[in-house]
Amino acid sequence: MAAGDTRSLIRGAIERLQDEVPALKQLKLVLKLELRARGGNVPIWRVELPGPTISRDPAVDARVDISVARSHFNELATEGRLRDWVDAYDRGHIRVSGDASVVKLLGNVIERQLARSRS
Repeated sequence: MAAGDTRSLIRGAIERLQDEVPALKQLKLVLKLELRARGGNVPIWRVELPGPTISRDPAVDARVDISVARSHFNELATEGRLRDWVDAYDRGHIRVSGDASVVKLLGNVIERQLARSRS
């Protein structure tokens, strides 16, 4: 897949999640996104919010690292809703690490949104 296609997939996924969780639109954060693929090739993307500004960069200034298999990412990016992303995280398909306070904040924002959507 070409870098431009990947960039548009990342942008679409972020915009869809921000639509579902409006609090994420206000977030100022740099993410490191690893898209694991077969053969050991692990493209790393730097995603800067708000924006998003997306580049193929090692993202040394990232506060949160997200690692996901390319096949899962493609599916989530094209059709995934918030609940699908949470399920993938719960099943270990998505790994999140980095600044513990930022990871906790993101988790709390997502949990609150899921609780509101159940009501």
